[in-house]
Amino acid sequence: MKPSLTVKALLWTALLTVAMLSPSWAGEFTVAFADPAWDGKKIPDGQHCSKFGGQGATPALRVSGIPAGTAMIVVEFNDLDYGPLSSGGGHGVIGFAHDGGTEATLPSVAGETSDMPEGVTLVRKNRARGAFNAPGYLPPCSGGRRNKYRAVVKALDANEDELAETEITLGRY
Repeated sequence: MKPSLTVKALLWTALLTVAMLSPSWAGEFTVAFADPAWDGKKIPDGQHCSKFGGQGATPALRVSGIPAGTAMIVVEFNDLDYGPLSSGGGHGVIGFAHDGGTEATLPSVAGETSDMPEGVTLVRKNRARGAFNAPGYLPPCSGGRRNKYRAVVKALDANEDELAETEITLGRY
């Protein structure tokens, strides 16, 4: 027996409703640079740590496909070529409050300080030691050895459960 046209219409309606309520409806969770000085190949001049004469800050980022229910977007900064700071936000973790919508621009945040702008939280300071230790986010600080830096971007709900994750290569310094 073939399903009636009404049953088919109800099934399609149910499938579309589930798709629209699913977090993936917002599209793929992606991140891109909001500042053209950042190209993902080379850390822009001056965007490194003060130990090597820089006044680095995080890049401004455009995030798209943000899932419904996202309360905070967290960015973990890492130096992939230096083991102790290569994962989990070795160079610091910054949180950005999110109050809805599928897109957001995360502002640039100054490095080597724990003072954060409104709506921005220092989730965890960098794990650098000794002469490299600084409060907050530690900008690239390899002294120009061409270390590769990456940011992991996560969408978290109000319970800090991860809804989505993506990453972006910041470049080499």
